[in-house]
Amino acid sequence: MYFPILRPRRLRSNETLRRMVREHHLRVDDLIYPMFVIYGENVANEVPSMPGVYQYSVDRLLPAVNEVVELGIPAIILFGIPEEKDEVAVGAYAEDGVVQQAVRAVKKEFPELIVITDVCLCEFTSHGHCGIIKDGEVMNDPTLEYLARTALSHAQAGADMVAPSDMMDGRVRAIREKLDSNGFSNIPIMAYSAKYASAFYGPFRDAAESAPQFGDRRSYQMDPPNSDEALKETAMDIEEGADIVMVKPALAYMDIIRRIKDEFTYPVAAYNVSGEYAMVKAAASKGWIDERSIVLEMLTGLKRAGADLILTYFAKDVAKWLQEG
Repeated sequence: MYFPILRPRRLRSNETLRRMVREHHLRVDDLIYPMFVIYGENVANEVPSMPGVYQYSVDRLLPAVNEVVELGIPAIILFGIPEEKDEVAVGAYAEDGVVQQAVRAVKKEFPELIVITDVCLCEFTSHGHCGIIKDGEVMNDPTLEYLARTALSHAQAGADMVAPSDMMDGRVRAIREKLDSNGFSNIPIMAYSAKYASAFYGPFRDAAESAPQFGDRRSYQMDPPNSDEALKETAMDIEEGADIVMVKPALAYMDIIRRIKDEFTYPVAAYNVSGEYAMVKAAASKGWIDERSIVLEMLTGLKRAGADLILTYFAKDVAKWLQEG
């Protein structure tokens, strides 16, 4: 049947009808808020390239987390900036490391909040790479034990979920085995399964102070033109024990989100990364776009592409907008 019998505009005539037939919905329960924790007291350093995003000392982190909880956001993911860096990322798995301290403090104050920890070495190494270096090369297999040790230390501190972001081959298996053998078989793994060597990460490296000191990360992060490889990486992570798989970045890789969701029907997270955030903030500050409309459209698009969860620096704003209707 065609026009004039079919008139799709009938169901667009007012807001109530549009809500009733809307196919995809963005909810506060979809959101995970990334937060950065740093040593010190009474520290709240705004990241210049990410307006509204801060590095917090643990004491200042708790009031910030309280705002997240009051907005109904169900989860945060923590990134740590150590006091000192070294070749083997000791701060990443130290019992009194900054992430471990933050996890204990947050879980004590907000036991119902889901606390996820990023498991990587780049913030903690003096060279800024995600693995152990030998003769100028990032070594895959020797890195696995350090990642597994880091994940275990997070679980021991009280983390509800760990999220390896390093892109070393076999790291999900190494972490799963380490957790299981130490009595943490109930801790889920959210794997950064399709993490691309993207130009969208620049502001994050300011926030996490994690820029590589030589070379780049293309030998372990995925090549942006590749799509089939993302399915291979995701299949490996699922086989090794991942409970949630992630695509990072989000906007330029919505086709990957859709392919992974269709192929595996697994929970899929999408990371709306720092460069995506910074671009919207910059354009909005110039009055070139309406920030609220753009962000809601953008994140709803990620849901439509197949994302079940969205890691985004806009989480607090989105939660407020959703409350306002």
